[in-house]
Amino acid sequence: MSAATRRRSVLAASRRAARRRRWTLATAAVVALGLIGTVGWVLIRPGSSAAGSQPPQSALGAGTRMGPVELLTGDLDRLREFYTKGVGLSPISVDDREVTLGRDDVPLLRLVRADAPADDPRQAGLYHSAFLFPDEPALARALLDTATAAPGAFQGASDHRVSQAFYFADPDGNGVELYVDRPRDQWRWENGRVVMGSTAIDPNAFIDTHLDRGATGPATGLTMGHVHLRGGDLAQAERFYADALGFAVTARTDGALFLAADGYHHHLAVNVWSSAGAGARPDSLGLRTVAVHVAGLGELDALEQRLTSAGVDYQRADASIVVRDPWGTQVAVRVPTPGVA
Repeated sequence: MSAATRRRSVLAASRRAARRRRWTLATAAVVALGLIGTVGWVLIRPGSSAAGSQPPQSALGAGTRMGPVELLTGDLDRLREFYTKGVGLSPISVDDREVTLGRDDVPLLRLVRADAPADDPRQAGLYHSAFLFPDEPALARALLDTATAAPGAFQGASDHRVSQAFYFADPDGNGVELYVDRPRDQWRWENGRVVMGSTAIDPNAFIDTHLDRGATGPATGLTMGHVHLRGGDLAQAERFYADALGFAVTARTDGALFLAADGYHHHLAVNVWSSAGAGARPDSLGLRTVAVHVAGLGELDALEQRLTSAGVDYQRADASIVVRDPWGTQVAVRVPTPGVA
């Protein structure tokens, strides 16, 4: 069997497995955005008006980016294998209780061993962590490696106009997005909102077109591009993540809100597709902490003022503020120290 045939076989098996899954509350948290397209994923249709054709201003300033996501798991070794052999992360620190993974010595994911009930997609929590690759060849390699390492994990693929994305579920059922951005000068903004959509991508064609068969070793430049959350109410999410935390709203659609800083299409998203009306999160496996990295201490000072004005409780340390969103998800806003998550 040729290498190309093996690649097609791997992803074909993954797609067959994904088609066999039923749309139930038990799987809603990890269904790909490409499949959500039937319920209104197209956010804004292009228009002809030139007014408001720039990104909205955010209270969080230039240099804001996402830090590592922290997940609780009952099977540390299995999750570590998925993210190293598939996604392409490397161990930065390892002990019996937790593993920090990343690329280029930059932490992107922390896995912590825990004894707790499984994540419930009807509750607030993680929809997916989104790993941003520097270019199409690096993404093609990760796509092939992840589909090979976990053949039943593939969930779908979408061209979102601002990005090309492929969706998986890790062994615990946490959603995982692997994506690459299109150049920023190709993004379109209408009335302060970014134009996004969802068009199917053939993963086999993407691999055949972009895979660099001569490349050796993992590509540099992988980051945590964005984090997509499940919440209970979008108005509450906007009050917390936009008004208090300081992200700008960049797009809306039925059941979802997209937010960003510094002109990005989105650093954070919140949806209520499976979790509408959810209250405070119970203790469970899955998401524990979302990290946001900011450029300096002045950003933390301004955030402290916004949180105080909004009546939101928080904990301030020298270089971080830790706060919980309306459903109890911990958000850590930090001035990062090199090599420290």
